[in-house]
Parts: sequence; C-alpha cells; structure tokens
Amino acid sequence: MLKLEALAALLEKHRDAAAARVHEFQIGDRFFPFNSQPAIMGVINLSADSWYRESVCLSAEAAIQRARVLAAQGAHLIDLGAESTLAHAQRVDDGGQKSRLLPVIRALRAEKILVSVETYQPAVTRACLEAGANVLNLTGTDRGDEMYRMVAAHDAAVIICFVEGPNVRAVGDFPLGEDAVAMMRDYFAREIDGATRNGVRKILIDPGLGFYYRNLQDSAVRVRHQMQTFLNTFRLRTLGFPTCHALPHAFEYFGGEVRSAEPFFAVLATLGKTDLFRTHEVPRIKAVLDTLGAY
Repeated sequence: MLKLEALAALLEKHRDAAAARVHEFQIGDRFFPFNSQPAIMGVINLSADSWYRESVCLSAEAAIQRARVLAAQGAHLIDLGAESTLAHAQRVDDGGQKSRLLPVIRALRAEKILVSVETYQPAVTRACLEAGANVLNLTGTDRGDEMYRMVAAHDAAVIICFVEGPNVRAVGDFPLGEDAVAMMRDYFAREIDGATRNGVRKILIDPGLGFYYRNLQDSAVRVRHQMQTFLNTFRLRTLGFPTCHALPHAFEYFGGEVRSAEPFFAVLATLGKTDLFRTHEVPRIKAVLDTLGAY
C-alpha cells in the first residue's frame, strides 16, 4: 500500500533532485512553461487495432473532428499514431501510415492545432514534418541520428521514449533492477547527447510505461513498476528537459472502471513532477490537474 511515509522517504533520499528545473520552449505558436504549468497531449489512434476504443478514428474526418473536441476539452497538442504498439497488431507500411496521417496533420495545422506524430519510421517522420507536424514522438532507436537531424531541420520537438530495442514493436524484457530510474537516466543522457549533437533543442523524455514488455505482463509487477516510475519522475528532470508520461490502464485492478485508471495514475505522475501527460481521457486529466493545482 502506498503511504505518506513512502513519499516522505523518497523525497528525503532525493531532495536535491526535487528542485530541478527544465528547459521551457515554444512548440509551434505556443510557449510551454513546464516549470510552472503541466501540459496535456490528447491521443488519436488511426489504427483499428488500438484497444482504447474512444480514441480510435478510422477516417480523416473523424480524426479531425475528435482533435477539435480534445483541443476544446483542454489538450495543448494532439498525438497521432497510425500503427498500434500492441504486440499482435497488424504492421502498417510507410505508405499506409502516410495515407492515414498526412491529411489529418495538414487539416489540424491549418486550424492551428499542434500535432505530435508517434512513429519510428524515417520516411513517415520526414513526410509528417514536411506536412507541418510539430513533434516527433519517437518510439524507436534505429537510425537515431537521421531522425534527430530531421527534427532539427524543421525546428520541431522530439519526445525520446525509453525503448529497449530498435522500436516499440520489437521490445522483449524490461531491464528491471534495484533502481530502474537510474538506468533510464543513463539511457536518456545518451539519447539527449545524440539529439543535441544533431541540432535538436526541444526535447522531452518519456519512460515508456505504456509499452508491452514481456516480463511486465504480471499485473502486480507492472503496476508497481509504473507507480514507482511515476513517483520518481522528478529525478529524470535533473537532465534538464521536461518529462512526458503515457498514462497506463491497469485493467486487472480497474476492470469495468478502466477509464478511471489514467486519472489515478495522473495523480502519481503529478506528484512526481511530470510535465506532459499523454492521455486518452483529456477532460478527466484536466480535471485532476486543475484540482491538484487548487492546493
């Protein structure tokens, strides 16, 4: 059971890290003051394989309309994905991804809605950035220098995800140890160095809690890891860049109330000083953040 004593012990052990501040920057025409105000990224899945049915849009028109709704509900930017990260999901080739993504990107940017694209494919990345995407949500490590150079050339931002493998579809076991956050910090330090060497200045880091590692299928192990990572997020901010979390679901605990899972995890993520919340439940997360902000 998570108790106040555990939170106090965590803070006492890493008190210096709790004061860390991160870079703030502009994405598109919006400035993000991460040190004083967290941001929300709403999710739209353009793949029928995605399990979160409320986020699935199978036409450009449906995706554009949902993006308008999410923006009105409080999303600061919209994350689009054309291929599910589920292990059994159908792979979508470059042409298929571009045909789904590009019409939506162009329409949303014409309406001044900020767009993030989740992909690990260079050809898809290039086409999306040329179409006006503001952020690359990078779910792979293969050809990293090439990807970072594209981001820099378009003055875009990148979300660097923790991925143990060439891409999110190829992950195996998560390297659990005594201190997974310290291991992640080393990983992100290397990737940040690579990104900045290639000219990227707008960087966020994401521990990848929504990815499907084989040794995290046991619900108790997975949820414990997720909770610990959320609460320890402030330690990653010592790298100088804001943190992003994809809020998970914990079906085994929430059951029929699974849509309440992301708001629950958002509380823990907020305590850990998360800067950007990637969510399928924009109005619920906004309500959580607004309420915590009233303290």
